[in-house]
Amino acid sequence: MTTREARRAARRPWLAGLGAIVAALALVEVTSGILQGYYTPILTDIARHSGVHDADVNWLEAAQLMVSALSVPILAKMGDLWGHKRILLVSTLVTALASWGVAVAPSFATLLVAWGLQGAYAVWLPLEVAIIYLTARRAGAVDAPADTRRAAGVLVFALEAGVIAGALAGGALVDVLPFGVVLALPAVAVTLCLLAIWLWVPSMPPTAAGKLDLGGIAWLTASLVALMAGLSLVRLVGVGSIWTWLALLAAFGLLVPFVRHSLRVEEPLVDVRMLAAPAQWPVQLTATLFGVSVLGAQVPLSTFARTDPSAVGYGLGLTAGTVSYIIGAYVLSLAIGALLLPVVSRLLSPRLALVVAAAFVAVGYLLFLPFHDTLVQTLTNMVVAGLGSGLLVAALPSAAAAAAPEARSGMATGLTNATKTVGGSIASAVFGVALFQGVSAAAVEAGQTAAPLSGYLVVWTLCGVTAAICALVLLVGVPKDAFTRPAHA
Repeated sequence: MTTREARRAARRPWLAGLGAIVAALALVEVTSGILQGYYTPILTDIARHSGVHDADVNWLEAAQLMVSALSVPILAKMGDLWGHKRILLVSTLVTALASWGVAVAPSFATLLVAWGLQGAYAVWLPLEVAIIYLTARRAGAVDAPADTRRAAGVLVFALEAGVIAGALAGGALVDVLPFGVVLALPAVAVTLCLLAIWLWVPSMPPTAAGKLDLGGIAWLTASLVALMAGLSLVRLVGVGSIWTWLALLAAFGLLVPFVRHSLRVEEPLVDVRMLAAPAQWPVQLTATLFGVSVLGAQVPLSTFARTDPSAVGYGLGLTAGTVSYIIGAYVLSLAIGALLLPVVSRLLSPRLALVVAAAFVAVGYLLFLPFHDTLVQTLTNMVVAGLGSGLLVAALPSAAAAAAPEARSGMATGLTNATKTVGGSIASAVFGVALFQGVSAAAVEAGQTAAPLSGYLVVWTLCGVTAAICALVLLVGVPKDAFTRPAHA
């Protein structure tokens, strides 16, 4: 038997065990996708059911983004301290209770609270990647980072499949079943996830010791609340208000005592020294800038596709049903990109795979600048951007885990989701301002509220430029051998 054959034979039992874990976690990610896709086609029905205007459903998204940004770093750190499976169960229980709350909410205020608490699901993927990575390391896997990348690709594919299935199911069932039953189905799916995690995901000891950093939580919460307040004011009163700028300045100013506090404590909520590592800070910066396109650009894409070119001279003039084809093509390309991660990493390197992914996102959105007149052009642009986005969604948490000490694995993977959420929230506010510029009061009163083409060009430019910056930072700032071996404690 050759050395390579012996190595493959030694890996077979480990890979079989990994497959069982990934299969269980893939069920969780399918459910995560269902939560993200199921409600989208029925948001108007939810508004009517709750007795509010359609525009008020934007507050549901804002509440969930805020909870996600706040809870992900806290839950990820709790995973390091108390065990990742345990916190995965806790976050799933919170999401299940919140989903049942959405189904039975007697008022919009109750719905808003429940919808926001559903944001705890944002920590699932980071915790799952940490579980796989730590299991691989402790099992003596020959190449734990590579095994983690393969598994992450499968998990993200399951996530995107869940998004598609959820969107199709939500749109199909809303006219068939009582609305209360329609709202209860996601809660049933999340509840079943609890059983899958309990039975099939292995327990493991904590990777860190100490207490939860309550001081760090207080400072970070204050900063994020100020940021979300500032971004809400951007939408409500615009950038001309002094209160908007005071809130935003307070958000960034509160990071100074947060960093000072984190440098003093033994087990900080966010290890600032870890973030300064050569292979870590580019990953977290990329996650932040990636949030601009992956979370901030979807609503502008939908509104542009619905804009009637015969009335304003641009747009695609599509129906809601036809727009779903664009979204479906984008989500499918995301799933394919995620599955390609291990292949691209093996052919190039884990570092260059990230560079290529960011470059694809940049090219996809910059192609919109000259090519946005037809459905074929739009589909082509979104598929290119989607392939890169799928690679990044799968690669970022696995790269963060590989670049972090074992005791910080949950923290590192969780931060990729938290920073991505913050980037997306900022982008949503900025894009809202860009798309409203040039819409006169008279046009609004006349019901002509189409955003100007210049606003869409700003959106696509920012998405493309931020992705290009990511590619450059990853190419220049990350060591060439990064993410190929576990980081030292």
